[in-house]
Amino acid sequence: MLRSFKATLMRGGTSKGLFIHRDELPADADRRNQVLLAAMGSPDKRQINGVGGAHPLTSKVAVVSASEEDGIDVEYLFLQVVVDKPEVSDGQNCGNMLAGVGPWAIENGLVTAVEGTTPVTIKMVNTGSVATAHVPVKDGQVVYEGDCFISGVPTPAAPIPIDFADVAGASCGALLPTGNVIDTFEGVEVTCIDNGMPVVVLRAEDFGLEGTESPAELEANDALRQKVEAIRLKAGVAMNLGDVTHATVPKMSLVSRPQQGGFLNSRTFIPHRVHDAIGVLGAVSVASAAVIEGSVAWPLADQSKVGAGGLDIEHPTGFFSVDVDIRRTDTGYEARKSALIRTAMKLMQGEVFVPAHLFGDTV
Repeated sequence: MLRSFKATLMRGGTSKGLFIHRDELPADADRRNQVLLAAMGSPDKRQINGVGGAHPLTSKVAVVSASEEDGIDVEYLFLQVVVDKPEVSDGQNCGNMLAGVGPWAIENGLVTAVEGTTPVTIKMVNTGSVATAHVPVKDGQVVYEGDCFISGVPTPAAPIPIDFADVAGASCGALLPTGNVIDTFEGVEVTCIDNGMPVVVLRAEDFGLEGTESPAELEANDALRQKVEAIRLKAGVAMNLGDVTHATVPKMSLVSRPQQGGFLNSRTFIPHRVHDAIGVLGAVSVASAAVIEGSVAWPLADQSKVGAGGLDIEHPTGFFSVDVDIRRTDTGYEARKSALIRTAMKLMQGEVFVPAHLFGDTV
C-alpha cells in the first residue's frame, strides 16, 4: 500500500528539491528520513524509483513550518538526501534552497503577502541562524519571472535579495574555527572558515593544479580526491565538527587567481563530488576567507575589488556575487555583513507517494 504527502518541487538558486510542510512528515526523525529516502529514490545512483535528480544538487529537501519565535516568520530545516547511500544529513544549511523558502511560505499561507516586496524572516534550523529573504509580489502573488541571471541557471527570473544575520560560526562556533588564519594538515596550508558554511580553503597550486580544471577532471583525479579527503578529516576535528567521515561538511574549496575579471576563482568539493558552481553560503565563506589578510586566499584574490560592491567568486559555470564585510577586532575577526541575490522557480506541486509502512503508527 502506498501513502502520499503534499510537496512542491522547486528550484532554489542552483539547487532543486522538495519543499514540504513539517506536518506532512513523521515527527520522528528516523521515520521522516526513511520517508524522504523513498521519496527521492535513494540509495540508487539514478534515483530511478523516486523524484530525485541523481545528483547531490537535485536531491535536497526543505522542511518548512510557521515559527512561534518573535521576529521570525518561518523555520526551515534543510535535509540533504544522499543519492547512492541510505543517508539523510541535517549537518549543514543550504543557501540555495533557502531562496525558495520565502516564496513557498507566502504561497502556502505561512506569511501574508505584501504588495511590491514581502520580507520573510527565516530561521535556519540546522544552525539556528537567521536570514531575511525579500520576495517580489504583484497583485498578491509571488513573482517568479524576471530579468535576473545567476550563473548555473540558464534562464532569468525575479531577484530575491537575501540578508544573513549572525551566520558567522553557526556550525563551528567561530568565524575562524581553529582560531588561526592558517593551519597545516597533511603538509598543506589551509584556511578554515565558517561564515554560514564550514569550508576549508586550499590553494589549487599546492596540488599541482591551475584551478581552471573542470569538475569531471577533478573527480577523475583519484590521488587528488584522496589527499583532499585526508585533509578534510583532520580539518573537521580541528573545526569542532568531530568525525566528519559521513558528514557533508566541511566543504573543500580549491582557489586560484581570477580568470574572468572576478575577485577569486574556485573549485569546490561538496565534499566528494565537485560542484558545477559553488554553494550560496560556501561562496560567502570563501569570500570571507579571501578578505582576511594572511589567509591562503588573500594573495590570490583581487583586493582592489574589496569595498567596491559585490565580490564575484568565479566557478566552473560562471560566478557568484556576494557582499561581505569582515572586520578585525581586538579578539580576532567578525562578520559585519553577509548578503547576496538568488532566484527561485516553482516547478511542480502535488503529492509524492511512498510505501505506507514507512509512516509507521501514523498510517
